[in-house]
Amino acid sequence: MRSKQVFDAHAHLAPGARALSSLLAAMDEHGIDRAIVVAGAVASPDRLSRQIVEGGHVEDDADNGAVLVGGGRSAGRLVPFFFANPHRPATVYRDGGPLFRGLKLAPAVHGVPFDDSRTVELIEVAAELGHNVYAHCLHRRGFGVRDFVRLAARFPATTFALGHSGVGDLDFHGIDLIEPMGNILFETSCGLTATVRRALSRLGPERLMFGSEYPMQSPRVELTKLEVLELSEREWDDIAWRTATRFAGEQG
Repeated sequence: MRSKQVFDAHAHLAPGARALSSLLAAMDEHGIDRAIVVAGAVASPDRLSRQIVEGGHVEDDADNGAVLVGGGRSAGRLVPFFFANPHRPATVYRDGGPLFRGLKLAPAVHGVPFDDSRTVELIEVAAELGHNVYAHCLHRRGFGVRDFVRLAARFPATTFALGHSGVGDLDFHGIDLIEPMGNILFETSCGLTATVRRALSRLGPERLMFGSEYPMQSPRVELTKLEVLELSEREWDDIAWRTATRFAGEQG
């Protein structure tokens, strides 16, 4: 399996002068050829963990400029996604978005639910730009997988990705909710092996894509999770390469 190509559908570029070299070195170490990258550390891990449980938000912007610079210095290995801040006008994304390849939303960070007009305006811009959309869900009204499904249903021509295997590490229910929605993919990071196996059986490999959640998670852990599933060659190619390639706006 490890001789085959790997396209990481979800990694972060942390702040700092050595962040880019550290990310590329980690990719080399673990045999990852390419990665979709968004800015990291908009909220500290301590604050984010509290907001996930108790609510709350920050209104800070992600360093999208650093992601663009990193992508330009990576010889095409890094694909930049725009990390939108719903507390800013959607025109900020519309103006800067053409330099990026997709949109990232993090309700746990910015605290804006999926049915909020500010979120909808961002998706409208993504549709205009031909961008696909990656998002996290929470176990909270307005932020759940069912709310995410309702949002995706309003934009059937846009592809969405359910990040981090849904809510928690055993979100079988989330898999059931997205199953009828052909425009929602399932990104495998942070879920149990059993959850990824269920997603594979219900959605098929063409709707799954590998993500590492680097640097919060070791890519080695997430790759091992795929390897122990004993995937067929076709399943591995879909999950580890082709689905992410299409999600990045390229031909898979």
